[in-house]
Amino acid sequence: MKRILHIIGKMDRAGAETMLMNLYRHIDRSKIQFDFITFTTDKGDYDDEIIAMGGNIIPIIAKDSVGRMFKLQKFLKAHPEYQVIHSHVLLNNAFHLIAAKSAGIKHRISHSHNTSNGRNSNLKKLYEIWAKKTIQQLATYRIACGVEAAQYLYGTADDVLILNNAIDLKKYADVATTQKSYWCNVLPHKGLRLIQVGRLTEVKNYEFSLKIAKALREQGFEFTFFIVGQGGLESKIRDLIIEYELSEQVHLLGVRDDVPELMAGADLMLMPSFHEGFPVVLVESQAIGLPSLISINISREVDLGIDLIEYENLNKMHNWLNKIKGFNLSLKPQVGYIDLLAKQGFDIKKNSEKLLNLYIDMESK
Repeated sequence: MKRILHIIGKMDRAGAETMLMNLYRHIDRSKIQFDFITFTTDKGDYDDEIIAMGGNIIPIIAKDSVGRMFKLQKFLKAHPEYQVIHSHVLLNNAFHLIAAKSAGIKHRISHSHNTSNGRNSNLKKLYEIWAKKTIQQLATYRIACGVEAAQYLYGTADDVLILNNAIDLKKYADVATTQKSYWCNVLPHKGLRLIQVGRLTEVKNYEFSLKIAKALREQGFEFTFFIVGQGGLESKIRDLIIEYELSEQVHLLGVRDDVPELMAGADLMLMPSFHEGFPVVLVESQAIGLPSLISINISREVDLGIDLIEYENLNKMHNWLNKIKGFNLSLKPQVGYIDLLAKQGFDIKKNSEKLLNLYIDMESK
């Protein structure tokens, strides 16, 4: 059995991590097994499941990326059973590829999950240039979640495996048809049912969502807003909920294992992110049949052509307000679009086979 070493900061319920777990659950584990390098000793949301499926969590702790690079190099030299490393941390992939190359690892995969690193200083721009050049030189295989993510990290989508953020389409088809009343089982709610799903970080722009909620409340519009996720901004978000007098309308639900059901019961999803690659949650929402109002900064690739995605400018909050207040519940689709998503490459079973074949092909090279 071949063991693949994935490099990712922590296996929490976030976009790239959820995508990776979807692949892990469906890949043929009699042929391929996953192990995970993390950068913390704190327990991740998926750690128990990983261990139950035969994987290992291997923390590498250092003060910075350079320190992790040297520790990873030492680890790889001591563990020659790993001949494939698969790195998922965007620009920091460069450090892991250097470590793998110097440790004699033949197969070095860089995986791009985003279209921006969100950094603007001159020093960080220089780092971006260096990291991209290093990745292009040292990666023996390049993967991306979409064309724009490939173009960002590699400068091209040529010779890049586009591995869509696929999901279990059958599961979502079932949820779409059976869980429309799910919110009745979660919390009391009134009016339009809004939801936002994602890590509680700056890039997700939760403050914008709360300003929208504040304006809706002040205008007497009835709604309930569920925020699903965890992260460093939780205290700030809680403070804003109190400051904006939204305790009755806005509820922080934390990390949940019933996100598909929550989306099935919602009327509209918000995603005012400053940037995104190809969020798994937008694949999930379209499979469920949930309309989404999202930032124009998010890749146009996420719109799968089934009239469930609407873009809006973050500089025009009044447009967001008008679209939310004018949302017509009768237009909400009753089911998802599973067959169409499958044709576009979002079936996790097919994508896990595609990745399995890539790993197996490496043995012959």
